This record gives sequence, C-alpha cells and structure tokens, in this order.
Amino acid sequence: MKLLEHLANGSATDTTGTALSRQHFLRLAGRSVAAGFAGSLAASCRTNRNPATASGVYSTAGGASVPKLPATSPPANVPDKPEDPVKLEAWKAKTERESGPTPTPMAPDQRVGYALVGLGHLTLEELLPAFGECKKSRVVALVSGNPDKMRKVARQYGIKETSLYSYDTYDQLKNNPEVQVIYIILPNGMHAEYTIRGAQAGKHILCEKPMANTPQECQAMIDACQKANRKLMVAYRIQYEPNNRMIREIIQSKRFGQTKFVEAFNVQNSANPDHWRHKKALAGGGALPDIGLYCLNTVRYLLGEEPTEVFAYQHSTPGDARFREVEEMVSWQMRFPSGIVANCGTHYGVHETRRYRVMAERGWMGLDPAFAYNGLQPEVSYAEGKIEHKEQPKQAEKNQFAAEMDHFSDCILNDKQPFTPGEEGLQDHKIMAAIYQSARDGRPVKLTAVTKKDAFRGPLPEMQ
Repeated sequence: MKLLEHLANGSATDTTGTALSRQHFLRLAGRSVAAGFAGSLAASCRTNRNPATASGVYSTAGGASVPKLPATSPPANVPDKPEDPVKLEAWKAKTERESGPTPTPMAPDQRVGYALVGLGHLTLEELLPAFGECKKSRVVALVSGNPDKMRKVARQYGIKETSLYSYDTYDQLKNNPEVQVIYIILPNGMHAEYTIRGAQAGKHILCEKPMANTPQECQAMIDACQKANRKLMVAYRIQYEPNNRMIREIIQSKRFGQTKFVEAFNVQNSANPDHWRHKKALAGGGALPDIGLYCLNTVRYLLGEEPTEVFAYQHSTPGDARFREVEEMVSWQMRFPSGIVANCGTHYGVHETRRYRVMAERGWMGLDPAFAYNGLQPEVSYAEGKIEHKEQPKQAEKNQFAAEMDHFSDCILNDKQPFTPGEEGLQDHKIMAAIYQSARDGRPVKLTAVTKKDAFRGPLPEMQ
C-alpha cells in the first residue's frame, strides 16, 4: 500500500528511492491493486456476510467450482399421527389453486396385501401401476395361467417367486399370510367360482364389475363371503371418483331445484370376435353388462334412488361375427319413485362416446367425457335472469383404481362395511335381468319398490 501512496504523491520511485521503469511499475501496481481488492472483499465478507447466499465455493475433483450454499429446511408442522399430513409453509397467493395435502402413505409392511387374479389388460395397464398411488394397499401375489408372463410381471413389481400361483394352485393362497385381499379380474363368468373359493380360503374379496353373470351367482357369492365372515366389495370405481361425487352432491343438495330427467350413454366400437367379451358363457351378455352397466350404476349412485320400472330395446347387426352370442346394442329407460326418468344407451358398434347429463328445474349438470379412467370433465349450466352460465368445475384428478382399493383396505383395517358391497352388485344384476326381459317381451317390466335412500350401499366414504 506504501507503493500506491508514493504513486498518489506523484513519485516514480520505489520505497528505497530507486527509480522504476514503466513495465516494473505496472507489474507492481497490478499486484498491489489485486491484493488490496482481495483484502477489502475478505473484510466485507467478515462484516456483511449473507448466510443465505455467501457460504463459499465447492470444488469438484475435475477442478470446476460451483457455489456452496448452506443447507436449509423450511418450516414444517410434523404431526404425531402417521395418517396426518406434514404441513409445509405456505407460498402461494390466496388467489391461486391450493396444493393438496402432502401424501400420507402407510409403511409398506402395514398396508393391506392384495393378490391379483388375472393378468389381462386391466391388471397390466391400470391396476398394477395404481398401487404406486395407493396409501393403504400393496400387491403381494399374482395368479395367472401364463407362468412366463406372471414371472416377468412379478420381477417388474418386486413380487416374490413363492407368491405366484396358477389357477390349479389358487386355493393355496390360504397359506400366504401376506395376502389379505383377493382381487378378481377374470372374465365375468368366472367371478362367482373364484370369489367363493377365495372366501373359503379365508380372504376378503374385491371383485371387478359386473359382479357375475346372473343374480343367482351374485347371491351365491354374497352367501359364501358371509359364511366365511369375509368382506365382499364390487369395484365400482366411479363411486370413488371425486368429480362424480361433486355432481352427486349438486344433485342431492337441489342446487338447481328438483331433478327431472337423466340421459347417460356409454358406447364404443369393439373388435376381435374371439375375445371373451363376445362369448356368452364368459361375458354373460354384450354391451349392457360390460359398458352399459356404468350408465345404470352411475345413475343409481347419483340419485340415491332405485328404479321401479324399466323399458328396453335390443339389437344386433345380422351376420356380424362379433354378435353371434351377445348383443350389440341396448337402449332402455328407467322410472324412479320421485318421478325422474333416465334414458340410457350402450353400443358395441359405434365410435366411443361416454357422457351423462342430469337435468333439473333451473339447470343441468353432468360429465363429458364420463366413465373413462382419466380425463373426466364436469359440466354445469344454469340461468340467472337473462344471463346463461356455463361452467366446467373440476376436482383434482385422482387414480380411480387406487381410490377404490384404498377404500377397501380402510374397511379391512377398521372393520367397516364397504360403500359398494355385494348387495350393490346384486341390485344391478336384478335390473339388468329386467332390461333383457323387457327387450325380449317388448313391454315395461316392474321392479320391486325400494324406498330407502342408498339402500344397497355402505357408509359414504370420506374423500381423500
């Protein structure tokens, strides 16, 4: 610094009085300025350090340098109960869409263990991935008639070799303590046998819709589970989906007055005449029990009522190999005790359309698309004076299969009745039998009057 003082005074000599060359002077001056800057920076850091930004440099093995910032943990409220979510600090404005609560999955060894019976499209494409979004359920065993496919899937999902079963060794599930639930995902005509055998093996049963082929088979399934003191639930995923729940609440709160009329359609174009869905013994019927059932069951769920009369038409294109054994199309109406009429249709030979609309005195509400695994879109329309409102309110989408499985797991963990027990599936089959009879006879068919609201369902589950 003395050198700089001399320079500031106009001196061109060093501190000993010796004259400096221009080159020597610049070299000394540069080192002095750099040293002075570094010292000033160090002093500044000592006196004005910002702990959030200035904590040094991290050097990599390759010689690169990156900022080294202090590790911080934002404020959090950590509850004692494992089922209560961790609450993090707020950061969004109140005008913005709220984030959901943090996930609260149970520890894997505390979740309910499922054995999946059947490795077809639904299992591979939807159910197995859905376990990744479950909080209370895990897959621990598989049952299949294709050992190569089963072993590959087991490796993909970490299922033990000792927990793989064929249809011949199915009954040995009783010896697997990890399995608490058997999920039946077989062709409809096989549901009754494997439900009954599963209950006899001491396991709770979750059965895909339709529950079976006939009301008699449904009753046998219910009786077997009751005898074994095991729970039985039908996998009506729509009844666990939040957007359908929202529409149900709008209807039953009479936000737009009394409901008067409902229309519901679920249609698609099928192929492959040799697929089990086109075989009477395996499917029980065609479009009606497969996709038309969504219209039937969802309307019953939305209204909370049971129909007292049905009137139906049925048709299949002559010569179409797909419909030698099962129907192509069914169109039907249902009359309810409150005076509501529902107009429903299902088809196996037209381009995919899935929607429903519920019409009330001062507005209408529904979903389009509806019944799909994802992408559901609610719609609401109503008038205020001369202003017509059309809205698309939407709940955050959730995996429907994870929701239904976790509901059943919760029922097992807490000994509760499922929301969609076997009796709910039996009622649908009684109504479908009347629809087929009406289509054959060409006249309306009366149904046993049921006055109780949600007569065949368990307690309404809390939305997670």
